[in-house]
Amino acid sequence: MTTKKISIVIEKDEDDDFFVAECPSLPGCYTQGETLGEALKNIHEVIELCLEEM
Repeated sequence: MTTKKISIVIEKDEDDDFFVAECPSLPGCYTQGETLGEALKNIHEVIELCLEEM
């Protein structure tokens, strides 16, 4: 199994009070969460799904 570091970007949406997470190196790989922890958990799951489809 190969280990690779992937950068993610997380921003807080002040208007709707949630966190948006995306992985710029994987098109269409983004999610959101009510907390920073939830956004991190969600983006890890989405990254796994995106990589499985490659």
